[in-house]
This record gives sequence, structure tokens and C-alpha cells, in this order.
Amino acid sequence: MNRLEELIAEFCPDGVEFVKLGGCCAIEDNKRKPIKASERTPGKTPYYGANNIQDYVDGFTHDGEYVLIAEDGSSSLDNYSIQYVNGIFWANNHVHVVKGNEELNSRFLYHWLTAFNFVPYLVGGTRAKLNRASMVKIPIPVPPLPVQNEIVRILDNFTELTAELTAELTAELTARKQQYEYYRDELLTFGDEVDYKKIKDVYTRIKGTPITAGKMKEIENLEGDIRIFAGGKTVINAFEEDIPKANITRVPAVLVQSRGVIDAIFYEEPFTFKNEMWAYTAENRISVKYLYYVLKNSIQQFRDAASGMGSMPQISLKVTEEFVMPVLPIEEQARIVEMLDKFDTLTTDISAGLPAEIKARQKQYEYYRDKLLTFKELS
Repeated sequence: MNRLEELIAEFCPDGVEFVKLGGCCAIEDNKRKPIKASERTPGKTPYYGANNIQDYVDGFTHDGEYVLIAEDGSSSLDNYSIQYVNGIFWANNHVHVVKGNEELNSRFLYHWLTAFNFVPYLVGGTRAKLNRASMVKIPIPVPPLPVQNEIVRILDNFTELTAELTAELTAELTARKQQYEYYRDELLTFGDEVDYKKIKDVYTRIKGTPITAGKMKEIENLEGDIRIFAGGKTVINAFEEDIPKANITRVPAVLVQSRGVIDAIFYEEPFTFKNEMWAYTAENRISVKYLYYVLKNSIQQFRDAASGMGSMPQISLKVTEEFVMPVLPIEEQARIVEMLDKFDTLTTDISAGLPAEIKARQKQYEYYRDKLLTFKELS
């Protein structure tokens, strides 16, 4: 029998009393004070809204250990916004401010509410709202404090381990990215010993397809065999019969994202793109991949070239066509590509693994939270 089981057997063997939130919590909504962004005095106090900290201001509305429950504006009904605060803070009128009484650990209350289904208590149709009249009716289990404290200890350990893992993996990813960018810069920095040519004199430019956002929505299909790149980060799949064959690129190419997001993408599968962008290819795949790394290494230069063109960053065709790049023997290009591919794979693997690992830890926390917070109600 573990420690929690011993405590339950000792303090509440017959079940746990459930009390409505209004009967076991202090509600301090009357202290809330919304302030327009333009009227806030900058400071060190976190200013809370429905979905976490919105700003840092001078002064405070509350001081102590509280649970903040979204009144309206929660980003998800499936994962309703619940926040825990301990210390001074400022609360606007989009969160309810509550705390446990002498028989209810506020941290226990927080863990319980993160797993609670708020949907039956919400009003307001499409703009869901948890008003005070509904909130006070939410049932809260109130086991004896030793049981609450042990549950909090266990769940906080899971939370802390997840936070530590996230910090470690994020630091590792940052270090790998910096290392990768350093070596990419080193490998692609040359003096007068190499030839330099304009991109337009070395590579073949490919045009995209005239397609509207409406048409993309019409032909989008996850099972499609052709990738279509649009402005920003918009990407869809579609079937080949829905796109003019002449507009499909079937060779390795480097796509230049020229509007909104200024970037370069290397792609080898059949694809096309909105004709406001362009792409480059060559007979040798290595040369195409080499161009990709050259462009990525100079991407800030292209972004700077777009900075003065209005609210939507955009570069002209001339920016890449006239770009002067080092042209190396194919053997040397292959060596550089091989080395940078290895760094890129390592960085990508860590990038992909980070959210997956964090998600796995979060699911582990939720599993144990649900088990630990399932009580037999005292009859």
C-alpha cells in the first residue's frame, strides 16, 4: 500500500464529501480591475486575463495563493483555461479569482479544475461564458487535508519534471541550432579563391501556378499527391488532375517564399506553388541542395531587402536573380551538403522529438491526475 492509499484508508475510507465551489472557496472577483493597454503603467506585476499573463504592470489587485478560472475568452472548451498564482498579481474582469478555505488546498483545487468539464456550466452560445451563478455550483471534492496535500505533492512532481525536461530539451535544441548555423556559415564563407556568379546564370528558374485561395480550398485533399505552397506558411495537398500538368515541378528544387514569410524551402517530391513565388533547379540534385544552404545562410539579407515594402514583407524577383553566390566544383558542393545534411537531420530530430516528448509527459500527468482525483462520493 502506497502513502496515498494509507492516508485514504486512515482519513476517508468511506468516501469523500463533495461541496459546491461557492461553499468551499472565497471568491474575490470584486477586487478585479481591467485597464486598457494604453492606460497601464509598466511594472513587474503580472496582469492576468482569461488566457495567462497579458502584460506586466505597476500595482496589484490581489496578493496570495489563488486559482484563476476563465470567465470568458478561454482559448479552448476542451481544455478550459485554469491558472494558478501565488504572490501579487493584477486580474482583469475576464477571470474569476478564487481560493480555497481552511479545509481546501488551493493547489489541490487547481489540479481538480484542470481536469473538470466546464461545458455544462457555460452560458452564452457561441461566446461561452462562465458566470458567477454557474461557477458557484461546480462540485469540488474535499478530502481531508493530508490526502489533498499528498495528491498535490505527487502531481506537482509530475509538473516539475515536465518543466525541467522542457527546459533541458529546449536548451539542447537551441545549442544544436546555434552549432548548425555556425558550421553552415563557416562552410559557406569563401574568399577570392572561388568563382562567384549570379543565381540566374547558374540555375533554371521555375514558375508556379495561378491559383486563388478559394481554389485551393476547393481542391485541398489530405490524400493528394501534389503539394501546393502558398503565401506565408500555407501548404496543402491536392490531386494531380486538379492542377495543370505544365505547372507541376517534378525535380528537386528550391522554392523562394517571397511574400509574408521570406524563406527558402528545398523540396524533392512533385509540387507547385502560387505564382507570386518562384523556384530554382539544376540538373544535379547536389547543386540544388547546395543552393538551398547558400540561400538559408543569407536569408537575413533577403529579409532585410523586404523590410521597406509595407506591412507585408515582400521581395522582388531581382533580389534572388541578381544574388551573387560562390560556385564550387560539384565534389566540394557534395561535401558541404553532406555535412550540413547531418547537422540539419540532428536539429530536425530534436525539434520533432521535443513536442512529442512534452506531449507524452503531459499525457502521463493527466493520466495520474485523473486517477488520483477520482473519488468515491461520501453517501
